Amino acid sequence: MPRFQLIPEVHLVLQQRGQLLLLQRAHTGYADGQYSLVAGHADGGETVRQAMCREAWEEAGLTIAPDDLALRHVIHRLSDGERLSMFFSATRWQGEPVNREPHKCSHLGWFDEGALPEPLVPYVRHALGQIARGVPYSEFGWPQATTTTP
Repeated sequence: MPRFQLIPEVHLVLQQRGQLLLLQRAHTGYADGQYSLVAGHADGGETVRQAMCREAWEEAGLTIAPDDLALRHVIHRLSDGERLSMFFSATRWQGEPVNREPHKCSHLGWFDEGALPEPLVPYVRHALGQIARGVPYSEFGWPQATTTTP
């Protein structure tokens, strides 16, 4: 029997002057038209912080050093498989955000944190709420646990 596998994802919570960097997904087959964070999957042979730095460069042209990332939240979520979604903030970065993947992203920009655009990917909205409350871990997409009595 094959060993259980969990899909590791990284998400960038990039904030400045009360604004949050978001992108609008397009032509990917998942959540197209919805807003999300700069994000992606960790590849084999790289740490999740290295993956976050790579995704920041690939998607938004931002250079971030792994040591400038802080883990803010982790979600164990159920989607098309089990995923571990890690949300990082950056204390500093180089460059101005630019849409480097127009074939996957129809818009990239800064949005007021008090008026985020709709629709926002549901688990991303959940994570942002957890981060705002200082909660380090949550679960999303799982059926409610039921209690049975013998």
